Amino acid sequence: MNTVRFAIVGCGRICMSHIKGIADAPSAVLIAVCDIKEEKARKAAEEAGIAAYYTDLEMMLDKEKPDVLCVCVPSGYHAECAILAARKGVHVLCEKPLDVTQEKIDAMIRACDENHVKIGGIFQRRNVSAVQHARQAVAAGRLGKLVMASASLKYFRDQAYYDSGAWRGTKALDGGCLMNQCIHGIDLLQYLAGEITSVFGMCATLAREIEMEDTAACTVRFKNGAMGVIEAASSVSPGQDTMISLHGTEGTIIIGGNGFLQWALADGSEAPSVTDSMGGLNCGWVGHSLHARQIEDMAKAVMEDRLPMVPGQEARKAVDIIQAIYRSAASGKIEKV
Repeated sequence: MNTVRFAIVGCGRICMSHIKGIADAPSAVLIAVCDIKEEKARKAAEEAGIAAYYTDLEMMLDKEKPDVLCVCVPSGYHAECAILAARKGVHVLCEKPLDVTQEKIDAMIRACDENHVKIGGIFQRRNVSAVQHARQAVAAGRLGKLVMASASLKYFRDQAYYDSGAWRGTKALDGGCLMNQCIHGIDLLQYLAGEITSVFGMCATLAREIEMEDTAACTVRFKNGAMGVIEAASSVSPGQDTMISLHGTEGTIIIGGNGFLQWALADGSEAPSVTDSMGGLNCGWVGHSLHARQIEDMAKAVMEDRLPMVPGQEARKAVDIIQAIYRSAASGKIEKV
Protein backbone atom coordinates (compact mmCIF):
# COMPACT_ATOMS: atom_id res chain seq x y z
CA MET A 1 0.00 0.00 0.00
CA ASN A 2 1.59 3.24 -1.20
CA THR A 3 -1.27 5.58 -0.30
CA VAL A 4 -4.20 5.36 2.09
CA ARG A 5 -7.62 6.27 0.70
CA PHE A 6 -9.57 8.81 2.80
CA ALA A 7 -13.20 9.92 2.69
CA ILE A 8 -14.85 12.71 4.66
CA VAL A 9 -18.34 12.88 6.18
CA GLY A 10 -19.53 16.35 7.11
CA CYS A 11 -18.73 19.27 4.79
CA GLY A 12 -19.09 22.14 7.23
CA ARG A 13 -16.68 24.52 8.94
CA ILE A 14 -13.83 22.08 9.66
CA CYS A 15 -14.04 20.11 6.42
CA MET A 16 -11.53 22.25 4.50
CA SER A 17 -8.84 21.60 7.13
CA HIS A 18 -9.23 17.91 6.32
CA ILE A 19 -9.40 18.40 2.55
CA LYS A 20 -6.24 20.51 2.54
CA GLY A 21 -4.60 18.33 5.19
CA ILE A 22 -5.13 15.20 3.13
CA ALA A 23 -3.77 17.00 0.05
CA ASP A 24 -0.59 17.83 1.97
CA ALA A 25 -0.15 14.39 3.55
CA PRO A 26 2.18 12.35 1.29
CA SER A 27 0.63 9.01 2.24
CA ALA A 28 -3.02 10.06 1.92
CA VAL A 29 -5.43 10.64 -0.95
CA LEU A 30 -9.02 11.92 -0.78
CA ILE A 31 -11.50 9.90 -2.83
CA ALA A 32 -14.97 11.08 -1.71
CA VAL A 33 -16.96 13.43 0.54
CA CYS A 34 -20.43 13.20 2.06
CA ASP A 35 -22.95 15.59 3.58
CA ILE A 36 -26.70 15.35 4.07
CA LYS A 37 -26.97 18.65 2.17
CA GLU A 38 -26.12 17.90 -1.45
CA GLU A 39 -24.94 21.42 -2.29
CA LYS A 40 -22.40 21.36 0.55
CA ALA A 41 -21.11 17.94 -0.55
CA ARG A 42 -20.85 19.04 -4.18
CA LYS A 43 -19.05 22.27 -3.26
CA ALA A 44 -16.55 20.39 -1.05
CA ALA A 45 -15.86 17.91 -3.84
CA GLU A 46 -15.27 20.73 -6.31
CA GLU A 47 -12.88 22.48 -3.93
CA ALA A 48 -11.04 19.19 -3.40
CA GLY A 49 -10.85 18.51 -7.13
CA ILE A 50 -12.61 15.15 -6.91
CA ALA A 51 -15.74 13.81 -8.61
CA ALA A 52 -17.31 11.65 -5.91
CA TYR A 53 -19.76 13.21 -3.46
CA TYR A 54 -22.67 11.67 -1.59
CA THR A 55 -25.59 12.54 0.69
CA ASP A 56 -25.72 9.06 2.24
CA LEU A 57 -22.77 7.84 4.33
CA GLU A 58 -23.50 4.13 4.01
CA MET A 59 -23.74 4.43 0.24
CA MET A 60 -20.38 6.23 0.10
CA LEU A 61 -18.72 3.59 2.26
CA ASP A 62 -20.17 0.75 0.20
CA LYS A 63 -19.34 2.23 -3.20
CA GLU A 64 -16.00 3.91 -2.55
CA LYS A 65 -14.61 1.53 0.08
CA PRO A 66 -12.21 4.03 1.69
CA ASP A 67 -9.50 2.94 4.09
CA VAL A 68 -10.15 5.82 6.53
CA LEU A 69 -13.20 7.98 7.25
CA CYS A 70 -12.66 11.50 8.59
CA VAL A 71 -15.65 12.32 10.79
CA CYS A 72 -16.43 16.06 10.61
CA VAL A 73 -20.17 16.13 11.39
CA PRO A 74 -21.60 17.87 14.51
CA SER A 75 -20.11 16.33 17.65
CA GLY A 76 -23.22 14.50 18.83
CA TYR A 77 -23.31 12.51 15.57
CA HIS A 78 -19.67 11.34 15.74
CA ALA A 79 -20.38 7.96 17.31
CA GLU A 80 -23.12 7.13 14.81
CA CYS A 81 -20.81 7.73 11.85
CA ALA A 82 -17.80 6.04 13.45
CA ILE A 83 -19.73 2.90 14.36
CA LEU A 84 -21.12 2.58 10.83
CA ALA A 85 -17.63 2.97 9.38
CA ALA A 86 -16.15 0.42 11.78
CA ARG A 87 -18.79 -2.15 10.84
CA LYS A 88 -17.79 -1.63 7.21
CA GLY A 89 -14.14 -2.30 8.08
CA VAL A 90 -13.12 1.37 7.69
CA HIS A 91 -10.66 3.06 10.05
CA VAL A 92 -11.84 6.26 11.78
CA LEU A 93 -10.16 9.64 12.25
CA CYS A 94 -12.59 11.74 14.27
CA GLU A 95 -12.68 15.47 14.99
CA LYS A 96 -12.71 16.60 18.61
CA PRO A 97 -14.46 15.60 20.78
CA LEU A 98 -14.85 11.92 19.92
CA ASP A 99 -18.45 12.51 21.01
CA VAL A 100 -20.21 14.45 23.77
CA THR A 101 -20.80 11.57 26.20
CA GLN A 102 -18.57 8.82 27.53
CA GLU A 103 -21.23 6.22 26.73
CA LYS A 104 -21.18 7.07 23.04
CA ILE A 105 -17.38 7.28 23.00
CA ASP A 106 -17.15 3.83 24.58
CA ALA A 107 -19.55 2.48 21.96
CA MET A 108 -17.47 3.82 19.07
CA ILE A 109 -14.18 2.57 20.56
CA ARG A 110 -15.77 -0.84 21.17
CA ALA A 111 -17.08 -1.00 17.59
CA CYS A 112 -13.63 -0.22 16.23
CA ASP A 113 -12.01 -2.84 18.45
CA GLU A 114 -14.56 -5.50 17.55
CA ASN A 115 -14.10 -4.85 13.83
CA HIS A 116 -10.30 -4.61 14.04
CA VAL A 117 -10.06 -1.04 12.75
CA LYS A 118 -8.18 1.90 14.22
CA ILE A 119 -9.71 5.00 15.76
CA GLY A 120 -7.84 8.27 16.16
CA GLY A 121 -8.97 11.59 17.61
CA ILE A 122 -8.02 14.97 16.18
CA PHE A 123 -6.09 17.03 18.73
CA GLN A 124 -3.84 18.76 16.24
CA ARG A 125 -2.43 21.29 18.73
CA ARG A 126 -0.36 18.55 20.34
CA ASN A 127 1.79 18.86 17.22
CA VAL A 128 2.81 22.47 17.91
CA SER A 129 6.57 22.65 18.49
CA ALA A 130 6.24 24.68 21.72
CA VAL A 131 3.97 21.98 23.15
CA GLN A 132 6.42 19.24 22.21
CA HIS A 133 9.39 21.14 23.71
CA ALA A 134 7.44 21.71 26.93
CA ARG A 135 6.38 18.07 27.17
CA GLN A 136 9.97 16.93 26.77
CA ALA A 137 11.14 19.37 29.46
CA VAL A 138 8.52 18.18 31.95
CA ALA A 139 9.28 14.51 31.20
CA ALA A 140 12.99 15.11 31.72
CA GLY A 141 12.36 16.72 35.13
CA ARG A 142 13.77 20.08 34.06
CA LEU A 143 11.00 21.94 35.93
CA GLY A 144 11.70 19.98 39.11
CA LYS A 145 8.58 18.83 40.90
CA LEU A 146 5.48 20.11 39.14
CA VAL A 147 3.38 22.10 41.64
CA MET A 148 0.90 24.06 39.51
CA ALA A 149 -0.48 23.75 35.98
CA SER A 150 -3.29 25.86 34.57
CA ALA A 151 -5.10 26.72 31.34
CA SER A 152 -6.50 30.13 30.40
CA LEU A 153 -8.94 29.58 27.52
CA LYS A 154 -10.93 32.80 27.20
CA TYR A 155 -12.46 33.26 23.76
CA PHE A 156 -15.19 35.20 21.96
CA ARG A 157 -17.98 33.71 19.88
CA ASP A 158 -20.92 35.97 19.10
CA GLN A 159 -24.59 35.03 18.96
CA ALA A 160 -24.43 34.83 15.17
CA TYR A 161 -21.88 32.01 15.51
CA TYR A 162 -24.30 29.98 17.63
CA ASP A 163 -27.24 30.87 15.41
CA SER A 164 -25.34 29.62 12.34
CA GLY A 165 -26.25 26.02 13.20
CA ALA A 166 -29.18 24.69 15.23
CA TRP A 167 -26.86 22.14 16.85
CA ARG A 168 -24.42 24.71 18.25
CA GLY A 169 -24.46 25.12 22.01
CA THR A 170 -26.87 22.22 22.55
CA LYS A 171 -26.38 19.46 25.10
CA ALA A 172 -27.15 16.65 22.67
CA LEU A 173 -24.97 17.69 19.75
CA ASP A 174 -22.32 20.18 20.85
CA GLY A 175 -21.91 21.09 24.52
CA GLY A 176 -20.78 24.55 25.54
CA CYS A 177 -17.46 26.36 25.50
CA LEU A 178 -15.75 23.55 27.43
CA MET A 179 -16.63 20.83 24.93
CA ASN A 180 -16.22 22.86 21.75
CA GLN A 181 -13.62 25.64 21.91
CA CYS A 182 -11.78 24.88 25.15
CA ILE A 183 -11.39 21.13 24.79
CA HIS A 184 -8.13 21.73 22.90
CA GLY A 185 -6.58 23.50 25.89
CA ILE A 186 -7.97 20.98 28.35
CA ASP A 187 -6.40 18.19 26.32
CA LEU A 188 -3.08 20.05 26.27
CA LEU A 189 -3.18 20.64 30.03
CA GLN A 190 -3.46 16.94 30.85
CA TYR A 191 -1.09 16.00 28.00
CA LEU A 192 1.62 18.25 29.46
CA ALA A 193 1.02 18.08 33.22
CA GLY A 194 -0.32 14.55 33.59
CA GLU A 195 -3.55 12.89 34.63
CA ILE A 196 -6.22 15.05 36.29
CA THR A 197 -7.88 13.11 39.10
CA SER A 198 -10.47 15.53 40.52
CA VAL A 199 -12.19 18.83 39.70
CA PHE A 200 -14.33 21.47 41.37
CA GLY A 201 -16.12 23.52 38.75
CA MET A 202 -18.71 26.18 38.05
CA CYS A 203 -20.50 26.69 34.75
CA ALA A 204 -22.86 29.45 33.63
CA THR A 205 -24.53 30.88 30.55
CA LEU A 206 -23.85 34.59 30.91
CA ALA A 207 -23.70 36.15 27.46
CA ARG A 208 -25.26 33.96 24.77
CA GLU A 209 -28.69 32.43 24.20
CA ILE A 210 -27.63 28.78 24.19
CA GLU A 211 -28.53 25.66 26.14
CA MET A 212 -25.04 25.01 27.52
CA GLU A 213 -22.36 27.10 29.24
CA ASP A 214 -20.49 29.99 27.69
CA THR A 215 -18.41 30.59 30.83
CA ALA A 216 -16.74 28.17 33.25
CA ALA A 217 -14.07 28.07 35.95
CA CYS A 218 -12.60 25.03 37.63
CA THR A 219 -9.88 24.03 40.06
CA VAL A 220 -8.12 20.76 39.29
CA ARG A 221 -5.90 18.27 41.10
CA PHE A 222 -3.35 16.17 39.24
CA LYS A 223 -2.27 12.63 40.02
CA ASN A 224 1.26 13.89 40.65
CA GLY A 225 -0.04 16.21 43.41
CA ALA A 226 0.04 19.45 41.44
CA MET A 227 -2.93 21.82 41.47
CA GLY A 228 -4.27 24.24 38.92
CA VAL A 229 -7.12 26.19 37.37
CA ILE A 230 -9.04 26.00 34.11
CA GLU A 231 -10.65 29.25 32.92
CA ALA A 232 -12.92 28.63 29.94
CA ALA A 233 -15.20 30.93 27.99
CA SER A 234 -16.67 31.83 24.63
CA SER A 235 -18.21 34.94 26.21
CA VAL A 236 -15.31 37.37 26.79
CA SER A 237 -14.58 40.32 24.53
CA PRO A 238 -12.13 40.53 22.92
CA GLY A 239 -11.03 36.90 22.73
CA GLN A 240 -7.74 36.33 24.53
CA ASP A 241 -4.62 34.31 23.88
CA THR A 242 -4.54 30.64 24.79
CA MET A 243 -2.20 30.14 27.75
CA ILE A 244 -0.98 26.89 29.26
CA SER A 245 1.13 27.49 32.40
CA LEU A 246 3.45 24.89 33.94
CA HIS A 247 5.16 25.73 37.24
CA GLY A 248 7.66 23.54 39.07
CA THR A 249 10.16 23.85 41.88
CA GLU A 250 12.92 24.39 39.30
CA GLY A 251 11.25 26.47 36.63
CA THR A 252 8.25 27.78 34.71
CA ILE A 253 7.05 27.36 31.14
CA ILE A 254 4.10 29.33 29.79
CA ILE A 255 2.87 28.61 26.26
CA GLY A 256 0.78 31.08 24.27
CA GLY A 257 -0.95 30.66 20.97
CA ASN A 258 2.14 31.71 19.02
CA GLY A 259 4.93 30.19 21.12
CA PHE A 260 6.53 30.63 24.52
CA LEU A 261 5.41 33.49 26.74
CA GLN A 262 7.93 32.40 29.36
CA TRP A 263 10.72 29.83 29.55
CA ALA A 264 12.52 30.22 32.86
CA LEU A 265 14.34 27.09 34.01
CA ALA A 266 16.92 26.75 36.75
CA ASP A 267 19.34 25.27 34.21
CA GLY A 268 19.54 28.67 32.52
CA SER A 269 18.55 27.37 29.09
CA GLU A 270 17.02 29.66 26.50
CA ALA A 271 13.58 28.97 25.06
CA PRO A 272 13.74 26.71 22.00
CA SER A 273 12.79 28.33 18.72
CA VAL A 274 9.32 27.63 17.38
CA THR A 275 8.10 27.86 13.82
CA ASP A 276 4.38 27.21 14.16
CA SER A 277 1.31 28.38 16.06
CA MET A 278 -1.77 27.15 17.90
CA GLY A 279 -3.74 29.98 16.35
CA GLY A 280 -2.94 33.13 18.28
CA LEU A 281 -5.63 35.29 19.84
CA ASN A 282 -9.17 34.00 20.29
CA CYS A 283 -8.42 30.35 19.46
CA GLY A 284 -7.95 31.31 15.83
CA TRP A 285 -7.17 29.05 12.91
CA VAL A 286 -3.79 28.99 11.22
CA GLY A 287 -4.35 26.88 8.16
CA HIS A 288 -4.26 23.13 7.88
CA SER A 289 -0.64 22.12 8.52
CA LEU A 290 -1.32 20.66 11.98
CA HIS A 291 -4.20 18.59 10.57
CA ALA A 292 -1.90 17.40 7.78
CA ARG A 293 0.52 16.01 10.37
CA GLN A 294 -2.22 14.00 12.09
CA ILE A 295 -3.65 12.80 8.80
CA GLU A 296 -0.21 11.65 7.64
CA ASP A 297 0.27 9.87 10.97
CA MET A 298 -3.10 8.14 10.58
CA ALA A 299 -2.16 6.98 7.09
CA LYS A 300 1.13 5.62 8.39
CA ALA A 301 -0.66 3.94 11.30
CA VAL A 302 -2.81 2.05 8.80
CA MET A 303 0.17 1.17 6.60
CA GLU A 304 2.34 0.08 9.54
CA ASP A 305 -0.49 -1.51 11.58
CA ARG A 306 0.15 0.58 14.70
CA LEU A 307 -1.81 2.94 16.94
CA PRO A 308 -2.43 6.46 15.62
CA MET A 309 -0.97 9.54 17.31
CA VAL A 310 -4.04 10.08 19.53
CA PRO A 311 -5.83 6.71 19.88
CA GLY A 312 -9.42 6.52 21.07
CA GLN A 313 -8.77 6.00 24.78
CA GLU A 314 -6.34 8.93 24.79
CA ALA A 315 -8.80 11.20 22.97
CA ARG A 316 -11.45 10.25 25.55
CA LYS A 317 -9.53 11.86 28.43
CA ALA A 318 -10.51 15.46 27.67
CA VAL A 319 -14.20 14.49 27.59
CA ASP A 320 -13.78 12.67 30.92
CA ILE A 321 -12.46 15.90 32.46
CA ILE A 322 -15.24 18.04 30.97
CA GLN A 323 -17.98 15.67 32.06
CA ALA A 324 -16.53 15.72 35.59
CA ILE A 325 -16.66 19.54 35.51
CA TYR A 326 -20.31 19.37 34.46
CA ARG A 327 -21.07 16.96 37.32
CA SER A 328 -19.27 19.20 39.79
CA ALA A 329 -21.13 22.30 38.62
CA ALA A 330 -24.39 20.42 39.14
CA SER A 331 -23.51 18.90 42.51
CA GLY A 332 -21.53 21.78 44.00
CA LYS A 333 -18.93 19.21 45.10
CA ILE A 334 -15.49 18.00 44.12
CA GLU A 335 -15.89 15.23 41.54
CA LYS A 336 -13.48 12.52 40.50
CA VAL A 337 -12.51 12.31 36.85
